Amino acid sequence: MINREGESRSPWRRLLERPHSGGHFAQLYQSDGELTENVGSYVAEGLRGGEAAVLIATPEHLELFSHRLGRLGFETPSLLASGRLIFCDAAGTLSRFMRRRWPDAHLFEATVKRVIGHRKGLQPGYGLRAYGEMVGILWKTRQFAAAARLEQLWNRLLGKSCFSLNCAYDIDVFGTDLPLASLDHVLCTHSHLIPAQSNRHLEVALRRPMDEILGPDSDAYRLLRGASYPSSGTVMPDSTATVLWLRNHMPANAREILQRSRYYYELQKLASAVGGNSTCL
Repeated sequence: MINREGESRSPWRRLLERPHSGGHFAQLYQSDGELTENVGSYVAEGLRGGEAAVLIATPEHLELFSHRLGRLGFETPSLLASGRLIFCDAAGTLSRFMRRRWPDAHLFEATVKRVIGHRKGLQPGYGLRAYGEMVGILWKTRQFAAAARLEQLWNRLLGKSCFSLNCAYDIDVFGTDLPLASLDHVLCTHSHLIPAQSNRHLEVALRRPMDEILGPDSDAYRLLRGASYPSSGTVMPDSTATVLWLRNHMPANAREILQRSRYYYELQKLASAVGGNSTCL
């Protein structure tokens, strides 16, 4: 479970800090604060271990990441000058290989290899951590199939290289217009789905409305969810899997459950922010 005091010991945080080569992680975030904290940990631990990092993101997020690294004790300008840290504009990089609203495989590989080839100052035998938001841009403009295809191209490159990849989508899991089939296509291209929000907060926020609306059957539904989702093989937090399962299998109840869950989730975050008991509703 993730909370403010134990977050650094959570398996998700450990995965970000010690990713395996070829690992491909995604995170669904709802606020820049949640995103910056995870990306900061992912990049900082790599830099401390002698690795390089490539961040392909919006200018606004690159600025936030730079500030976050500064608070963690890194001199971002020096790292950028040395080539151990590379910042790339996501929209500009995307334009180099998109043709007729579709990612061109050869241009993509040439573009990314050119970016990665600029890294310098690496210790022998040390690797690279990449973070990207190009898929998030495609998703936000509702180019869902193109986003899934780009993830597949990343996987092809990961299979031939020695780096890990962390990507992000600005997706509200409580939202009412989530395109589930497209999201499933994207998620199945990842090894792990990292919780951007507090997983414990979401767990607790889901439990109460499920009990309120489903009554005595709520435990049975939770067990059924655990046995059947996700089918893609992507490792993800139980709370996120529960949200997606509800949307897929219980659409008639999902809207009300998630509306109440959002309310309880915001209460949890507020209580945590003011130092209250974040596990009591």
